[in-house]
Amino acid sequence: MQKIYPDAEAALDGVLRDGMTIAAGGFGLCGIPERLLDAIQASGVKNLTFASNNAGIDNEGIGKLLRTRQVSKMISSYVGENKEFERQYLSGELEVEFCPQGTLAERMRAGGAGIPGFYTKTGVGTQVAEGKEIKQFDRGDGPEDFILEHGIFADLSIVKAWKADETGNLVFRKTARNFNQPAATCGRICVAEVEEIVKPGELDPDSIHLPGVFVNRLVLGAPYDKKIEFVTTRERETA
Repeated sequence: MQKIYPDAEAALDGVLRDGMTIAAGGFGLCGIPERLLDAIQASGVKNLTFASNNAGIDNEGIGKLLRTRQVSKMISSYVGENKEFERQYLSGELEVEFCPQGTLAERMRAGGAGIPGFYTKTGVGTQVAEGKEIKQFDRGDGPEDFILEHGIFADLSIVKAWKADETGNLVFRKTARNFNQPAATCGRICVAEVEEIVKPGELDPDSIHLPGVFVNRLVLGAPYDKKIEFVTTRERETA
């Protein structure tokens, strides 16, 4: 099965539609599938739901799609550093489902494993628990409250990896793995952009982070710019 496509637009051809749910990897600007996000923006699809830790920053990552009003809902754990995200949420233009980071990662992982829901203590007694089923379990110290969280089953997963072989096995680089690994598993179709594609057998089997069975389409996205969310400098001291 040929998985390699010439560019991001070709890799998403026939996949995108209005109103779909997309799980996206990345944390801030680290490990975001920027070529695929650019292609989604160019396609003009709208009314999208994104499950992602955050929406990048203004005009970067999913932030680009917020600017063009293509996103109607975010399932996220962090909204800082993106003024347009904040503005749309506070004005009621954007629906936001807040989700603790660990819970979001587990919801993606659960979806990828076919698990429809799980119980967790995270969020008990807070706004996170509002409207959710609460059940008591005894872990040995008496009954405790747990809230039911639902697995995320996305129509499409878009992720960024460091290396891939031609069969779709992926290797992520250090902290750029972040949400990419669980996000890749929970979509009906997974499209990955990578910095390098090698021949089958060239990747150390023990170093593969995501088996190719989860990846449907591949695109070579390099070269990439090394973008920084905040540039922090200090004045040079006189000698």
